[in-house]
Amino acid sequence: MIAAIVAAAGSGERFGASIPKALIALGDRTLLEHAISSLSAVADQIVVTAPAGFEDQIRALVGDAITVVTGGATRSDSVRAGLAAISGAEFVLVHDAARALATRELAASVVAALRAGDVAVVPALPVVDTLQNVGADGYVVTAVDRAPLRRIQTPQGFSYSVLNAIHQGAQDATDDSTLALNAGHKVRVVAGEERALKITTPSDLATALTFLGDATTFSTGVGVDAHAFGEGRELWLAGLHWPDEVGVEGHSDGDVASHAICDALFAATGLGDLGSNFGTSRPEYAGASGVTLLKETYVLIASAGYSISHVSVQIIGNRPRIGARRAEAISTLSQALGGAEVAILATTTDGMGLTGEGKGIAAIASALVIKR
Repeated sequence: MIAAIVAAAGSGERFGASIPKALIALGDRTLLEHAISSLSAVADQIVVTAPAGFEDQIRALVGDAITVVTGGATRSDSVRAGLAAISGAEFVLVHDAARALATRELAASVVAALRAGDVAVVPALPVVDTLQNVGADGYVVTAVDRAPLRRIQTPQGFSYSVLNAIHQGAQDATDDSTLALNAGHKVRVVAGEERALKITTPSDLATALTFLGDATTFSTGVGVDAHAFGEGRELWLAGLHWPDEVGVEGHSDGDVASHAICDALFAATGLGDLGSNFGTSRPEYAGASGVTLLKETYVLIASAGYSISHVSVQIIGNRPRIGARRAEAISTLSQALGGAEVAILATTTDGMGLTGEGKGIAAIASALVIKR
């Protein structure tokens, strides 16, 4: 199992914000939501370390599938708090919410190095500026050879046993790779990303926005779908078949997650809705799979000049349990949408309504698209 800890307990003081830095908006989502999105494709369990007093707000933001614990006074204290909430993991990724735009590919490259046998892995970039030592009198003392130097980023990856061991003491460091190095472990370096910059000041946020594109070209949409369970039907959800589960009634396969995503994309692009594009007036779509409808939707919006920046979908229901197949579902939905970034969350309604009473299942999706 792969677990991930997102360090999100930092204040917004240097940013000049009155809220924790992780809750600052970048585009249509918070820094924390961006960071979680990149990890959800590779991690089976995600733990967020929240600032004291903001735990409930962050739980409401990230959903029931993600564990939220109270962070510590230092970064290392927060990582230790995250570790305490993890059990059964083979590898652990440690990521800063402030590096919100690190991609899922970067996380995957760190995991690949761990699976290849390394016990500590960091992404890094070469230093491009000239570096010099400057004396107390303000004059240059010596030049520094920048060739072997690297700018260390996150997510960093560790075997669980190594990360747990280096955090047994009360020592602190600006990152976990330093603790691993001080403990005598070899730290593997993989290629980092310019977009994985650390967002600490408003100017950093402005730089991060350039990686998202011109904000005036963005549009968003929300889609909702719900179906009642129907005996004798197979359950298809998030593009996957769920054997031994009761399916739902519907014109197509009743995949509420896929349908909600389609509607979110149509809403963002102004291209109608699920019913007008694939409804009962289009008999060729009777029984169509959610993946088929997603592919068709992608063709329609791409033909209209849009590309997908991000899709999130929250599945609402008592069953099935999404966590064990989250990575598989994300991969399936992403492939149907031309490789778009996808996040999947899951929650229940505490016994209320159609889903809470176990009579059906629902989904709410949001989409961020760019007009090319």
